[in-house]
This record gives sequence, structure tokens and C-alpha cells, in this order.
Amino acid sequence: MSEIPSESPESIRGGLSGPDSGTASAVVGFSELDLALIDALQAAPRAPWTRIGQALGVNATTAARRFERLRAEGLAWVTAYDAAKTATVAYVEVRCRPRAFDRVSAAVTALPWVFSVDETAGDFDLFLSVAAPDLPSLGRAVHRGIGGLRGVRSTRTRLGITLYGEGRDWRMRAMNPAERAGLGGAPTVRPRTYSTHLHERPSPQDQALLTALGADGRLGYGELGALTGMSEHTARRRLQRMIREGDITLRCDLAHPMAGLSTMVVYRTSVPHALLEQTGNALARLEQVRMCVSVSGPYNLLVLVWLHGLGAVDPFEALLAERFPALEVRDRTVALHSPKRMSWLLDEHGRATGRVPLGLPGH
Repeated sequence: MSEIPSESPESIRGGLSGPDSGTASAVVGFSELDLALIDALQAAPRAPWTRIGQALGVNATTAARRFERLRAEGLAWVTAYDAAKTATVAYVEVRCRPRAFDRVSAAVTALPWVFSVDETAGDFDLFLSVAAPDLPSLGRAVHRGIGGLRGVRSTRTRLGITLYGEGRDWRMRAMNPAERAGLGGAPTVRPRTYSTHLHERPSPQDQALLTALGADGRLGYGELGALTGMSEHTARRRLQRMIREGDITLRCDLAHPMAGLSTMVVYRTSVPHALLEQTGNALARLEQVRMCVSVSGPYNLLVLVWLHGLGAVDPFEALLAERFPALEVRDRTVALHSPKRMSWLLDEHGRATGRVPLGLPGH
């Protein structure tokens, strides 16, 4: 990461709060400033520390050192990955044989093309997000690479079609409106269609940039150049072009259970096709919705939410019923633990402990 200057103690506002009360101002592991900092980096993952600090009313040194502490403790991190349009993506429900669950969970977590893993309580045991270069490769990877694991009883695959909102679009909403205005305001959420085949792989140089930024999305251009064998100017030009053309996704993630968002629920829902796009776009803008994607199968809309405990499930579903009367919730599955999210390995508190770089099956 970029060099961080020395810090003045008086520049720090806020302190570590007490136990989780279900609000952004009282969480374990985060201060109010920490959450606002994460919010700012979600809005502008690579913004200079001076700009981040100005938005939050602190100096650049404070912002940089705060984030470095969060990153070192696995509480927050900035990462990068290929844009949705470049990959074939599916969501796989896995049922395990008795006493094989831990072994299967560890095995799928180690697979580079399984980019997210959630251990669940419901009619399946694992919920996986997988990527492949095309549909045939996806089928082989799921049926052989996952279905062939010892201890797997069955799999069910739902192909991702249109992504209405994902982790890069979600916001902590810890900044006030004046602070947010300094970083461009509310996110622009646009539907993105997944590919059914890989049109072309990124060039070796672009892939090298993706790999480096996957581990640390805030690497400076000089650091990127040194890591990838390019000049600083070339690294800057290539990355800016990738961002401009939508070939790379950057986002700031966090240990959500330690930020008071202790409950993740996966909803399989149905909506009339004529209302699918309208409903998907509107759902993606709800503050509780982490991901919303149309999928193949009998239930055409998959929705993943982060909530402040199980007690928030009923109010959220009441909100769905009020705002989306045509939407039918077919199933709700609660995540018990998420050992992997967008290639990052997570502990039981959601803290990042390592990373399995994304790699497509057969590549």
C-alpha cells in the first residue's frame, strides 16, 4: 500500500465501541469513524487518502492509518476481480452426507473457481458461487469437481443471468449526506449480464494487474508496476482503461458480523417475468440487500441480504410484501458461517485470514 505519514493523536475521532447493539454506532471491532471510512472506500475504493480524509473531516494520515489497522486485523480490505460480463457464473446448492460436511466445506473452499462459500441451515448444506469460462466448463466443474467429492450427496445449479446488485454496490451507510456528497453521492447500480462463454481472456498485463489488485485493491501505481513488471505509467494507463471500460470490479469488504450484521439470509424468490427487471433493480437498492441476481430454474430471482440478527427477518419480509406484492418468497436459508467471500478466506467472525486467488476451471 502507499506510504503512510506519521499521525497526530488528536486527529482521531471516535473509539472502539462496546458490544454489538445492532446499530452502526455500537459494534465490536469498529468505531464510528471506522465504519464511515469503510463506507467512503465502498464509494471510492482507490480514492487518494486526502480525498477520503476530506470527506470524513479527518486528515489523510488518520484515514490511511485507520484503514491499515483494519486491514491488518482482517476487519476490512479492498479487493478486485473480473467484471460480471467476462465470466459464466452459477450458484450451487450442495447437500452433504452425514459427518462429511466439514471435509466437503474445506475442499470446496480450496477450489480457486469457487469464489464464495456459505455454510447454511436449510434444505441444503452449502451455498457456493462459482465461475467458469463457458457453460460446458461450468457443467464439468460442478458435476465432476464438486459432485465428485467424497461426501457430496447431491448438487443443484442455478445459472446466473442478470446481476442487478452485488457486493460492490452495497454500502455501509455510515457517512452522513454531507460526507457522502464529497465522494459522489449514492452508487449508480446498473444491471449486468453474465456471459455464457468467455469472449477473450484479459491480456497477460491486465491479468497481472487483476491478480495484484485482488490481494490489495489500493496498491499505488508504482507498486503495481513493480509487481507486474510494467512501468508506473503503463500500470496507470492500463488500470484506468480497465476501470473506464468496466473490465474490473473494485470493492471494499468488511467483517460484517463484527459490524452488527450478524445474519445473512439467502432468499429464493419468484416474480412474474414482466416485472423481473423492475423488481430486480428496486430490490438491489434496498439497504439490506447484498446481492440480487436473476437465475435459471423455477425461482427466477435470488436475493442475499445482511440483517441485524434473526429478529430482523420478519420485518424485512414484511417490507418485501409491502413493496413487492408480486414477489413470492419460495425459500429462506440462513448462513451459519461464510468461510470464503470473493476469494478471501474468513474466520468465524468474518475476518479475512488469507486468500485463494480466483482461477477458472481448466485454465
